[in-house]
Amino acid sequence: MEWVRLRRRLQQLLIAVYIAVMLGVVAMVIGPFLNDRTIADNPGRALAQVTNVGSFRTTVDYQDGNGIFHSPETGLIYPTGLGEGQRVWVNYAKSDPELVKVEGRTWTLAIIPALSVGAVATAVAGLLWLGVARIGARFERTLSSTP
Repeated sequence: MEWVRLRRRLQQLLIAVYIAVMLGVVAMVIGPFLNDRTIADNPGRALAQVTNVGSFRTTVDYQDGNGIFHSPETGLIYPTGLGEGQRVWVNYAKSDPELVKVEGRTWTLAIIPALSVGAVATAVAGLLWLGVARIGARFERTLSSTP
């Protein structure tokens, strides 16, 4: 009887974690969409120089329309394929010069990574669900066969 309760709790935990991951997948698309919308509402354009290409962010230096230099701490949006020292046209939000993206790239680039994360999460959750059910069934058979 104790295993039934434990199995149910494990399945509830799996559901909760799966929902959290799926919310993250949705956020992976909504975030870039909102960023692009913010840039499109009050856009600026500049020629930027890539100063650092790291594992987590790519940074650039650029000069806005007022002559002020910017180097956004959070890095560049959609930096794939850029190299250090490269010069690239960027669009930025005049209302928030820290929000900068490579010109011509849009939020739709986030769809494939989000779908990939969702597919892997679904496969892992499904396998764990089946594993919990199979172990539970085996354990229950063992308990019912012992006198």
